[in-house]
Amino acid sequence: MSEVISNQPLLLLTWRRIRKNAFQYLLFILGVALGVAMMVSIDLANGSAQRAFSLSTDAIIGHTTHRIVAVSPSGIDESLYSQLRRNIGNVKAAPIVEGYVNSKQLGSQPLRLVGVDLFAEPPFRNYFNDNSPKNTEGATAFLTQPNTIILPQELATQYQISAGDNIALELSGHDINVKVVGLINPANNLTRSALSSILFTDIATAQEILGTVGHLSHIDLILDNQQQQSDIEKILPIGVKLDTAEAQKNAVQQMTAAFELNLTALSLLALVVGMFLIYNTVTFSVIQRRPLFGVLRCLGVTPGQLFTLIISESAVLSIIGSLLGLGLGIILGRAIVGLITQSINDFYFVVNVQNVSISPLSLAKGLLIGVFASLFASAIPAVEAMRTSPQTTLQRSSLESKVRSLLPWLVLAWAVFTILGAGLLRIGGGGLILGFAGLFAILLAAAFLTPPVTAFLMESLTSVGNLLFGIVGKLATRDIVRSLSRTSVAIAALMVAVSVIVGVSIMIGSFRGTVVEWLGQTLQADIYVTPPSTTANRVLGKISPEVVNEMKTWRGWDDFVTYNETETVVKEFNRQVKLISADGDVSHGRRPYSWVRNKGVDPWQYLADGKGVIVSEALLNRVNLTTPPEQITIETPVGWRSFPVIAVFYDYSNDRGTILLDNDIYVDLWQDKDIASIGLFLKPGEPVEEIAQAIKTHFQPKQGLLVQSNRTLRNGSLEIFDRTFAITDALRLLAIVVAFIGVLSALMSLQLERTRETGILRANGMTPLQLWVMTFIKTGLMGAIAGLLAMPLGYVLAWILIYVINVRSFGWTLQMQLQPSYFLQAFAVAVIAAILAGIYPAWRLGNTVIASAIRQE
Repeated sequence: MSEVISNQPLLLLTWRRIRKNAFQYLLFILGVALGVAMMVSIDLANGSAQRAFSLSTDAIIGHTTHRIVAVSPSGIDESLYSQLRRNIGNVKAAPIVEGYVNSKQLGSQPLRLVGVDLFAEPPFRNYFNDNSPKNTEGATAFLTQPNTIILPQELATQYQISAGDNIALELSGHDINVKVVGLINPANNLTRSALSSILFTDIATAQEILGTVGHLSHIDLILDNQQQQSDIEKILPIGVKLDTAEAQKNAVQQMTAAFELNLTALSLLALVVGMFLIYNTVTFSVIQRRPLFGVLRCLGVTPGQLFTLIISESAVLSIIGSLLGLGLGIILGRAIVGLITQSINDFYFVVNVQNVSISPLSLAKGLLIGVFASLFASAIPAVEAMRTSPQTTLQRSSLESKVRSLLPWLVLAWAVFTILGAGLLRIGGGGLILGFAGLFAILLAAAFLTPPVTAFLMESLTSVGNLLFGIVGKLATRDIVRSLSRTSVAIAALMVAVSVIVGVSIMIGSFRGTVVEWLGQTLQADIYVTPPSTTANRVLGKISPEVVNEMKTWRGWDDFVTYNETETVVKEFNRQVKLISADGDVSHGRRPYSWVRNKGVDPWQYLADGKGVIVSEALLNRVNLTTPPEQITIETPVGWRSFPVIAVFYDYSNDRGTILLDNDIYVDLWQDKDIASIGLFLKPGEPVEEIAQAIKTHFQPKQGLLVQSNRTLRNGSLEIFDRTFAITDALRLLAIVVAFIGVLSALMSLQLERTRETGILRANGMTPLQLWVMTFIKTGLMGAIAGLLAMPLGYVLAWILIYVINVRSFGWTLQMQLQPSYFLQAFAVAVIAAILAGIYPAWRLGNTVIASAIRQE
């Protein structure tokens, strides 16, 4: 009998059904598309930022295999380069000086200024190998004239700059006029894109512009054998080391690993919600055709053919939805790449992204995950159709009976997955992957609990519905229970989406509240002075010593504190961290500490006396330490130095870890007297804003300064915070859209399935208004259940995000801050979304033709 019906008639039946119920399948496609779009957009935006950084770095690295770098921010003494060329035979070496500048004529964007030696460049980079007369003339000017630069052709074209034009570069508040003497236009498109944010100048000019005369940023090397490496290491002075070029690039890229993983995990939530939608649509499709499947089974169609039929439908629709999602993802990626780039610039490293890079790998990954998720969600109803015998297939209530019998097992599944999720979260040092695995296990557990809770609540509310709304209310509650296989899935989808709103809102609110409190405790100075920087959250320049000395002589303040910063490596953890040298406490004793070695004594006094260092909690949390070590060893220009750990302070400005060191020790070891920022404590009654403006105006001829009052600096910090979480808001909104589609799909399914039943109700006197009321009661109850269940789930989700995911991602301890508005808003969203989703089905029900409905089988 298995040969009676071939696959071709079955496929024709499928095509006819899709055409007949196009709207239902359109919702399927849309759910897949939105889930894939969110994931692909985040992946493309993250990838574009990383790709832009990698391309620009690779453009500078060229054929470099190793680099000589300095521990001190002042760089390498240029005499080492001469010594290297004299003492190491046949070594390929090229000196490099680099830094970041801005230019209004070039879009006021961060641009990488790279100083090179044209005579040493050919083995490393081939951008200057064009020997045409025009370029030869430019190269001559490049070598012989001061303050000359070469621009990438792409950048020059974008801002209408030509060879011979003069532009102004801005660095740390100083304007430097330079002349464009040449344009680079590599034939390779990839290289051309990589150079789009890089300016080249002669190494001597770069030293003058960047204030590093006599020093190099690093020396590039091409080493052919181990012997050359050994010979070079022997002549390196203390504070200078030899690294591989690839290791340095990887170290920088690893900074953003946790940031990217968090965004990716949040984007996957939409796909999870979309899976509920897919399951609901396919389940309804199976139920709607159960009589047909029963007939087909009696005619000889095998269970395998039915399974293949349903999976094939889902595969085709999921491919369409995923392809649509790829297109939407590219559009959305272009919209959010600026937000992600700005966050990376604020917290990690400077990167300039002009366009979204369309990565085939990201698109392939989005397509595969979208199709796989759809097939996974479709597998359960497909197996159900395959395993059902012809007799029970013809019984319309068989699935609902089976679902009711599964309710105790779903409670057990809830308990198992909850325990599994809790276990994954408790694994010490489990990392982010296990943390997110535990989070998704908790979400899945809540989804398993939804059908039993829905059945219990609706049975309990049947009499209440009858009392409040009469027979219409009674029918609405019973209808939800009678169609539990579909209503519970729609409720679960909405519940997960709304729980994300609750959880992420609590997390962001707690984060913001913690940061506001921390800023209030830490930033006690009245005025803060820094050089203008290429990023919003990091100081890359230095204040002129002349400006500092003159500012110290001004009257009107009680205290004058200075800070400088650089990067160093903690030997015990093998981690690069920020090192801040402090000459005074900008918090005036109010800095919050999570741990103090000598309780009752201000740790800052020990720091000022040179008795140790104060470290941030992020440094310890990132290496899974609950108790600080007795001492840590850090890399200095004169070798490794160990310092006792005095205290651990809260810090939310840097997730890699920060070490505070007394300025006298820093100057002694690093020989760096530069100052990156100044904090001024005014005398009581002094006008803060007026003095801030007076400082800015007075020093403008010498150096443009960023002078901010305490209030302005705090507001600016919170703007950075809000900008960082703007992407999260978009992800929450899209998750709700997917859930809304899920509820709409479920209601449409119910309306189509109950067409004959609706006709009988109308024939017995039920008015269209009563049908509308019944539909809205049903949708309101579904939304209310989703909202109620989302509240505790959202709280649990917030707890996981704050105390597990956040700590493992960034090392920050936050104080959970709960507000009733988070829960009330989420509950309102669930109910309103469900009611809105019921408008179209209610309209369809109200316009039902009674005779046609009754005739339907």
